[in-house]
Formats: sequence, structure tokens, C-alpha cells
Amino acid sequence: MANDCFVVRPGSGLRGGSTVPGDKSISHRAVMFGAMAVGTTHVRAWLAAGDTEASLASIQALGIRVERLSRNELVIHGGAFEPPKSYLNLVNAGTGIRLLAGIMCGQPFPSVLDGSEQLRRRPMKRILTPLQMMGAAISGTNDRAPLTIQPAQMQGIQYDMPVASAQVKSAVLLAGLFAKGATTVVQPGPARDHTERMLSAMGVNIVTEGDHIVLTPGATLKPINLTVPGDISSAAFPIVAALLVPGSDITLTGINLNSTRTGLIDVLHAMGADLTVTETGLEGGEPVGTIRARHSVLKGTQVGGAKVVEMIDEFPILMVAATQAEGETVVRDAQELRVKETDRISVMAGELRKFGAEITETPDGFIIKGPQKLTATVAEGHDDHRISMSLSVAALLTEGQSTVIDARCAGDSFPGFAGTMAALGMDIQQRDLE
Repeated sequence: MANDCFVVRPGSGLRGGSTVPGDKSISHRAVMFGAMAVGTTHVRAWLAAGDTEASLASIQALGIRVERLSRNELVIHGGAFEPPKSYLNLVNAGTGIRLLAGIMCGQPFPSVLDGSEQLRRRPMKRILTPLQMMGAAISGTNDRAPLTIQPAQMQGIQYDMPVASAQVKSAVLLAGLFAKGATTVVQPGPARDHTERMLSAMGVNIVTEGDHIVLTPGATLKPINLTVPGDISSAAFPIVAALLVPGSDITLTGINLNSTRTGLIDVLHAMGADLTVTETGLEGGEPVGTIRARHSVLKGTQVGGAKVVEMIDEFPILMVAATQAEGETVVRDAQELRVKETDRISVMAGELRKFGAEITETPDGFIIKGPQKLTATVAEGHDDHRISMSLSVAALLTEGQSTVIDARCAGDSFPGFAGTMAALGMDIQQRDLE
């Protein structure tokens, strides 16, 4: 457990303009794909956070030279990988290990992918099964990390995903770069398409027709110049805080508005949120724009089906919003939340109960009736960045001082979270535990 905490007091509304750190999903892909490209890839506004730093370190361990012009600006000299001297340590990065597994299956040398105890608890069978179908010599320890990979000739397949997942889809497509013949992924519903967008921008023959994604290998990846748009999953925290705290009116600029990521915006609109979304252009094939959020009276809603995939990382903060919404909020089909960094349904429900909230857990979601009065407390982030930040927003809704233990993990996706929120008017401090 991290040895520091967020101390939060309620206050006046959040106001002003801000940006948020670069998109985590795109930042992972930028370093991995840039490493495979022949030439120099230039990445600006890269997310320098715990998970993405682990992906970057793994790429460097494979012999790829990376110039760091600043904390958030990289020049990646891509090309052939070299055998690593040790295992590749992805620390807590679930996206990092699953995507890199697909890439490493096509390399002419063995490798081992591992990470923290938290990462070792996360299921890997979902990628092991299709990769083994392609001929990969990859195995896990009880279908979990560490993952051991031996060189093997990959074959293109058609893989019908049982559940929509950007990480599984990406692992299969990336392995397909090294396979004989085309690789087709059939997805049962929408999932993040950052892999397809970036590979296409780098010259890969990849075509999406309906629910079929077809990658034909053979093209050499071309380097790109990329400014990473702001992460809408990080923007979710100031957005929801502004909606819930009276007197708030904030504007966030440069946010990624990819439609496979904006499920929370759609759900908040359905709840009556005063949100204005304005698209301003494209960056690396991704739509970007501005989001204005003002204090709103929310009402309960129902969430399920394909919408769940479009907001899978935003359910912890939605739970906070639901405690303040009039009526009942019901979430279904979100069993994936139970195998993220933590069991986010169980952990969020337990921590919000410390604030006095009443929440009914279900196997695949939760039911929350609001509005509810929250009381100040001491809560724990459970080494899960989205839990920690969500609880900090919940603390704004009380009448006293709350403490959220485990502040440091917020840096896995949102370095500078406390400073960004404080600049908007939130009374939050990050302190060492006494």
C-alpha cells in the first residue's frame, strides 16, 4: 500500500479551464508500435504514468533506443528487437502485458512477461487461447502471469471473441503482424479501436467491415508524429465533480472523443447532465475536442449491453454520481469490473459504504438509489488508481474532512491529479501518512 493519502474537504464549486494527461491507451500503443516501426516516431503529450512507464521500460529492455526530450515527449528509434537480458516487467499494466504478449509471440527469441502481485492476479486465458490457436508457444502460470513465450511460426486465423475486449482484440491483431495469412477478429460488440486506428496510420493493411476486422501482414510499419489527446477516462473525475458540486462550471480541452470511449458522456447525458461536447479536430486519427461541465441535478438511469464496454473504466466514478442522482441507477453486464486492478464493484461498494452510502451489489453490476447523504470518513484506494480518485470526488459531497489512503496509485493514469483538481478549486491535498 502506498504511504500517502488525499485529504479532501468540501468547498465551493469547481471553475475554470484545464487539460488532463494524455490518453493511457494511446500512450501504451505509441511506444509499442513506434518500437516496431522502421524509423523515428515522435510522440508528444505522452502519458508519463506508472503503467505506461512500464511499457516504455519493456520496449527499452528489448534494445529500442528512446530519447526523452521531456517527461511527456519521446523520440522512439524503432526497428528490430533484441533478446532481453531478463524478464519484461509490466508492473501493474494489464494493457501493457496483454498487448506486448501479442507482439512477443512473433519474435525469434524467447521471453517472459511478468509484473506485480496485482498483475499476477489478473486473468490471461482470454489472450492465451486465441494466441495458442494461432500457433504461439505461450503459456501462463495457472493462466496468469508470468507468461513464458518461445519462438513459433504464427498462422492467421479467424477469432470470434466471446466478449468484446480491446485488449484481446489487440493482442490477436498484433500477433497477426507476424503470422502467415490474414488474421480476422470478429467482435460481438464495440470495443476501443485505438489499435486499428494507429496501425492503419502506420501503413498496416487493416480493414474494419461491420463486426469483422481483417489484418493482412506484410507491410513495414511506418513511423508517425503523434500528439496524444487527453484521456477521457481521466477527464471523468473533474467532469463528475463539476456535475455534483453546486456552482461548478469547468471546461476541459484537447480531450479524446473517440466514440468507443465516450460511453460515460452518453450515460451522463441520459441522467440529465449539463455537458457540452465540441469536436475540434483529429489527432493521429482520433477525434479530439472540448467538454464543458456545469452543476446539474441528475436522475437515475440504466446501463447495460454494449454501453458497458464504452465506459468500462468509468464505473467507479459513475457509482459516485449515482449516489447523488434522483431515483434508481441500475448497471448490468459489467462483470468485467470484477477482474480489473481490483474487483471494482465490491471494492467501490465497500468503500462508499464507509461514506454512508447504500449500494446493492449484483453478480454483473450494482443498484444505487439516490440521492444519498454522504458523511466524511477514512477510505482506502486499494492500490487502484480509479478507486482512489473516485473516492476523492465522493469526499467532496460530505460536510467534513475525509482521507483517502493510497493516493500515489493515482499516478498510474493521472499524474498530478491533486494539483489539477486543486487548480479548478477542489480543496484537496496529497500528504504523507502520519
